Amino acid sequence: MGVRKIDVSMCTGCAICVEYCPMDVLKMDGERQKAFIKYLRDCQSCFLCERVCPENAITCIPVYERRIPLPW
Repeated sequence: MGVRKIDVSMCTGCAICVEYCPMDVLKMDGERQKAFIKYLRDCQSCFLCERVCPENAITCIPVYERRIPLPW
């Protein structure tokens, strides 16, 4: 659920999405200076990254994925 794709050809490396993500899902790649999805499972589908991206490079999908709880 949530963020699905960052189009690196459209990403300018402004890092606004990284700053706005409340769950720290997105990170910046040091070599390419582009955003990438680091912790997909932590995404809470708030869609902030998609809304604040000035280049519309981020795609979020509001699809619920059923996760199986694992025993401790």
